[in-house]
Amino acid sequence: MAVPLIEFRSVDRSRGDGFRLNIARFTLGMGERVAIVGPSGAGKSTCLDLIAMSLKPDNAGTMAVTDEGGQSIDIAALWRRDDRGRIRALRARRFGYVLQTGGLAPFLSLHENAMLSRRLLGMAGDGPVPALFQRLGIAHLARRKPRHVSIGERQRAAVIRALAHEPALVLADEPTASLDPANAAEVMALLTRSTSDAGAALVLVTHDRELAAEFGLPLAECRPDPATRVSTIEHGAP
Repeated sequence: MAVPLIEFRSVDRSRGDGFRLNIARFTLGMGERVAIVGPSGAGKSTCLDLIAMSLKPDNAGTMAVTDEGGQSIDIAALWRRDDRGRIRALRARRFGYVLQTGGLAPFLSLHENAMLSRRLLGMAGDGPVPALFQRLGIAHLARRKPRHVSIGERQRAAVIRALAHEPALVLADEPTASLDPANAAEVMALLTRSTSDAGAALVLVTHDRELAAEFGLPLAECRPDPATRVSTIEHGAP
């Protein structure tokens, strides 16, 4: 059996208001995709932050991420040792991000934004960036600043930036929330197609379960229990 790209079991994180998220099980293989869905306040973004290793768990049974060499890295142990340098390095190389509003640096051109991850990782050349600009139809806008393009075009540039360093996993937090229905469908199509073409796995947080299902994403339900104020999520092989 292939080693999962990510495997989380019995991972908890609490908020100061008494809310707790329990990732009972979350496994994802290479190239697989899933949409995390649930009501507002259910902990969807908290779940994504834990998967992204940008949020430290309160308790963790299993937290593992597979590196480029196919070795499973014990993230729970890295958190226990507070080895944030190793966590940051693994996150930077293996993950790409698409934020709700694109998250582009306003003082850089779309091309410069797209190249940030490659530059920070010391990667030579442009890699897949020129082809992605062509494929996503914004090559003619590459030298423009974000303020001089539309919201939908900024989101396309954000998708390119997420894929520029050829990550194993793309994480997207409500990437269509600020878009009208037509642009939301277009960005979802670009995101799912581009990650599939690149062979990258995709974890998407969204409030729009119908749109996620329309594009063939399996749904991972973040289920809140109002009585206990605990949300639970399970996805993947038991």
